[in-house]
Parts: sequence; structure tokens; C-alpha cells
Amino acid sequence: MTARGLKAACLAMPGAEEEFPFPRNPDLSAFKVAGKIFALSVLEAEPLKVSLKCDPEIAEQLRAEYPAVIPGYHLNKRHWNTVTVDGSLPVRMVREMIEDSYDLVVASLPRAVRLTYDSR
Repeated sequence: MTARGLKAACLAMPGAEEEFPFPRNPDLSAFKVAGKIFALSVLEAEPLKVSLKCDPEIAEQLRAEYPAVIPGYHLNKRHWNTVTVDGSLPVRMVREMIEDSYDLVVASLPRAVRLTYDSR
């Protein structure tokens, strides 16, 4: 998956927006839904990495099985993984991790807001 593909996958989620909210790291793309971050990436970085929210039990399993998945860099290590997108993981798997991250964030939204995004 390329940086362009990663960005497209994040922005394909309903209501997703890209913002650059960190003045100390202006190249850090934050992909948000309803103002909540579900993915973080410096798209110009080599190797390409993306931080994604993850169910804590699944996060541990992914880290144990795949060297490209590590605890979230500068994030809550229990709920976030940083994934190196270097071809060692199937593109489909990375897309599914993006979708899972998005779904976890949407599930945490107030019901009225959540219903706007649950149609996916």
C-alpha cells in the first residue's frame, strides 16, 4: 500500500476528514470522524507507518504475530497500534485495520451522532 492508497482508504470511510492539528508536527495527518481521530500518519515518511485504534485483546494478538505491528507510538499502548506499511502485511489486512479503527471510534460516539455513520 502506498501513501496515496493509505490516505484514500482512510478518506473512504463515511464522514472521514484529514486534518493537520499538531503544530509541532505539521506533516502528521490526522484522519478523523466526527472530530475524533481514527488514524495518524506522516504520509511522506519512509517507511510508511500508520497508527490505528484497536481492541486491546486483538492489538496484543497482532503484535505477537506480526513484527510490523507495534504498540502505538506516543499513544495509549493498550488501545493503539502503529503499523509499518512496508508490504509485509497484505493490503487487505491494513484496510481491515483502518475499518476496525474507524468502527471503534464511531461506536464511542453519542448515539445520535453514531447513527449518522453506522450505515456503512
